[in-house]
Amino acid sequence: MSRYVLGRILLLLPTLFLASILIFAIISLSPGDPAQIRLGTEATPEEIAAERERLGLDKSIPVRYAIWVGDVLQFDLGRSLVNNRPAAQLVAEAFPNTLRLVFFALALSLIIGIPMGIFSAVRQNQPVDLAITGLSSLGLAIPSFWLGIMLILLLSVRYQWLPPSGAGDPDAFFTANLKFLIMPVITIAVSNIAVFSRFIRSAMIDTLGADYVRTARAKGLREGAVLRRHALRNALLPTVTVLGIQFGRLLGGAVVTESVFAYPGVGRLVISSILNRDYPVVQATLMFVVLAFLLTNLLVDISYAYLDPTVKFDGN
Repeated sequence: MSRYVLGRILLLLPTLFLASILIFAIISLSPGDPAQIRLGTEATPEEIAAERERLGLDKSIPVRYAIWVGDVLQFDLGRSLVNNRPAAQLVAEAFPNTLRLVFFALALSLIIGIPMGIFSAVRQNQPVDLAITGLSSLGLAIPSFWLGIMLILLLSVRYQWLPPSGAGDPDAFFTANLKFLIMPVITIAVSNIAVFSRFIRSAMIDTLGADYVRTARAKGLREGAVLRRHALRNALLPTVTVLGIQFGRLLGGAVVTESVFAYPGVGRLVISSILNRDYPVVQATLMFVVLAFLLTNLLVDISYAYLDPTVKFDGN
């Protein structure tokens, strides 16, 4: 087990290296001059050239990449071109907000989606199954930005029950800011509930037809025990994979949801940095997103050993 984990961690290094090349190349080749944006339209060519030299933009892309990688290896992710704050500090401030949002959204999705999928599989092709399947399709079809706007118009503008944007007072107690999470969490959870319920339904239908489930029933086990001990545990394997993918993706920032609700998370930080041509912050945030996604997938792989005893890591 430890050899497998160590091997997977070592495999992260070339992946991170390739990701760093892609991120740096895409950002460096994107249109727009950060020096001219910082100085404004009235700056002279001499002032722009001096600013480019100060920012290191006068060097070739390979040289700039080598300098950037050297700084990253020293845990220096650069400083914002907008407010001169360390990029790592900006990411560290935004990440807890995104983590809180993702945790509550996925928890709600699992609490509702898994029972829906189980109930739909047990009542396959019955009216209840058709209703749940239809609701899942509707949940996948609803655009998140439209749902977020509708929630704001209904719960904030019309009834004034919830705040329309923001994350609350960072110095206040955690429960005091929960009201700021309700609408963003619902917006993210709707589509994820549909995803989890459909995966659980499909996996449960396959599992319920397996030989070991029929054997358990033949031994006289109660249906609840058969579903809980035999069917559900194996059906959770594909769901764990989807959970890991969704968790890693949302840790990168629920960009649309955070933008609609002006939620100060990682996704909104990326969007604002791109609009401001704040390249160091964009690079730091994207590298953090890649690392978070890779670590999440590693945890998903390790969890297979606990959900499925037939999974062995010794040969890997």
